[in-house]
Amino acid sequence: MAPRDSAEPLPPLSPQAWIWSGKILAMGALAGFWVLSLLTYGYLCWGQDLEEEGALRAQVDERPEAGTAGTSQPHLIFILADDQGFRDVGYHGSEIKTPTLDKLAAEGVKLENYYVQPICTPSRSQFITGKYQIHTGLQHSIIRPTQPNCLPLDNATLPQKLKEVGYSTHMVGKWHLGFYRKDCMPTKRGFDTFFGSLLGSGDYYTHYKCDSPGVCGYDLYENDNAAWDYDNGIYSTQMYTQRVQQILATHDPTKPLFLYVAYQAVHSPLQAPGRYFEHYRSIININRRRYAAMLSCLDEAIHNVTLALKRYGFYNNSIIIYSSDNGGQPTAGGSNWPLRGSKGTYWEGGIRAIGFVHSPLLKNKGTVCKELVHITDWYPTLISLAEGQIDEDIQLDGYDIWETISEGLRSPRVDILHNIDPIYTKAKNGSWAAGYGIWNTAIQSAIRVQHWKLLTGNPGYSDWVPPQAFSNLGPNRWHNERITLSTGKSIWLFNITADPYERVDLSSRYPGIVKKLLRRLSQFNKTAVPVRYPPKDPRSNPRLNGGVWGPWYKEENKKKKSNKTKANKMQKKKSKARMRKQLAARSSTKCHPSVAIG
Repeated sequence: MAPRDSAEPLPPLSPQAWIWSGKILAMGALAGFWVLSLLTYGYLCWGQDLEEEGALRAQVDERPEAGTAGTSQPHLIFILADDQGFRDVGYHGSEIKTPTLDKLAAEGVKLENYYVQPICTPSRSQFITGKYQIHTGLQHSIIRPTQPNCLPLDNATLPQKLKEVGYSTHMVGKWHLGFYRKDCMPTKRGFDTFFGSLLGSGDYYTHYKCDSPGVCGYDLYENDNAAWDYDNGIYSTQMYTQRVQQILATHDPTKPLFLYVAYQAVHSPLQAPGRYFEHYRSIININRRRYAAMLSCLDEAIHNVTLALKRYGFYNNSIIIYSSDNGGQPTAGGSNWPLRGSKGTYWEGGIRAIGFVHSPLLKNKGTVCKELVHITDWYPTLISLAEGQIDEDIQLDGYDIWETISEGLRSPRVDILHNIDPIYTKAKNGSWAAGYGIWNTAIQSAIRVQHWKLLTGNPGYSDWVPPQAFSNLGPNRWHNERITLSTGKSIWLFNITADPYERVDLSSRYPGIVKKLLRRLSQFNKTAVPVRYPPKDPRSNPRLNGGVWGPWYKEENKKKKSNKTKANKMQKKKSKARMRKQLAARSSTKCHPSVAIG
């Protein structure tokens, strides 16, 4: 069984312990190999992959590449990381090594003006529906494990639309879109298969999650049933990668495939196999060190997924999209430097994400896209690539941005509604007056229109947390970066193009632009649906469901009630019929008094 702790491995033996008389030359070669293994970050470098791939091809059935004898529709591979900070990738200057992500991004298109939502459920819901939170009722917080809530069933999901045009659809990893009834489960929302967790977080090895004291359960599913057979201590990042490899090994590459891989990493709890700590002994902050080890494992996982795509004949006709679901959480090891704020906030550090597209089908490879892109855009973009259709009556918030990414054309998107949350804690000093009578600035909201970004209400934790905060040199520098929101402040305006780090508030200098953006907020708000955020249901406790987190709303209860209602209605109809007969009989007696009764 794999180790279940996050402790560092024991230090390696000293070189003297390996020196044998007469074998110095041989051991020098071994030492060189050991150094090489460190440099290649614990797994084979990309140059060696070609040799490994060639050897592996001899062990598996050779299959034609899709597109040569099968579909022209591309395979769509969407990989979603969890809580990966904006800085936490090699090509953004991180001390954490991510050679796979760096190479894939360098050979593809880096998205450097790419936005998601500040927390888990909202980003996932917008990806899978192409709609802002205000249009699905999920504009407040996340879906809690004990809430009778899920992604509204009247929304056509991305996998459902792809199935309409012949795609096989598979999901591996974290769902977090609700499960209180069976109709909310991934397999009922368009996925042919599902292997992963339903909740927002849990132990990486045991797959257990406690929502509160005494409310704990197992959270690993295969399709619609608890995957007890996998309760064997395998680290989730590696386990999910193995499942992806199995799917690719058994699917015909001439048939279109949609694969949604939503890794649990690098969300807390901070856990990783011991060997990944070896390269980060110099990181003093324990949370940062654990986080780095987790990200190293994730990078290796992406390497193995990419290798499997090549090995089984998918790669040449695949589009690989990589994204984080929100900003990093500094208290849990993540870094968004030099951006302001963190996960859970509407500052850039909470919503500006790592993202890139890698594909042989790209026209302009090795480029950087600085056009405005949002996570809702993947819905229409992928459906268009799949040669699917979007119903005219469906009001989407996303845009088809494939030509923007592949050919470098201008983005059709000019604005983003980051969110309007009417029930979030109100800003004490917000008012209609502060919003020029257009908007109540006590309400948490954020919007981007071209270069301008406006925030109102309580945007959340607003510090800049530099890399030094993760070392012994950090506190003094970090405290110098801390700011206190001005008394009475409930509205901010930034030119994000000129000031991506949100250091210069321009709200008092440009009141005309503030009013323009407030009116746009008001227009969006008129289209909002009511918030779906029900109180917890005690029936959700896993103790009442075999120790497993899963659907607790019993459809049969509804049917019984429905049957009772039908029976009552039938009974009422019969009673009314009897009454009519009795009245008719009495009427006939009154109309014919000559008729003998007795």
